[in-house]
Amino acid sequence: MVDASIDITGDVCPITFVKVKLKLETLTAGGRLSVRLNGGEPVENLPRSLQEEGYRIVDLTPSGEAFLLTVEKPPK
Repeated sequence: MVDASIDITGDVCPITFVKVKLKLETLTAGGRLSVRLNGGEPVENLPRSLQEEGYRIVDLTPSGEAFLLTVEKPPK
């Protein structure tokens, strides 16, 4: 189950990270965000950058020409 979702397929790095991080900040601890993103640089860099910030990558699956990333906000 996810608590919120965001589509960043129309954006490019580094704005993809900024938009996702801002959306994650609106969630409570343990909340999950579903992110629709493009392949290439976004799918390679965004999960890694989020993990470095302490977020947990729950799932990353192809979805048509894009990918769906599920991210969990850590407990405080």
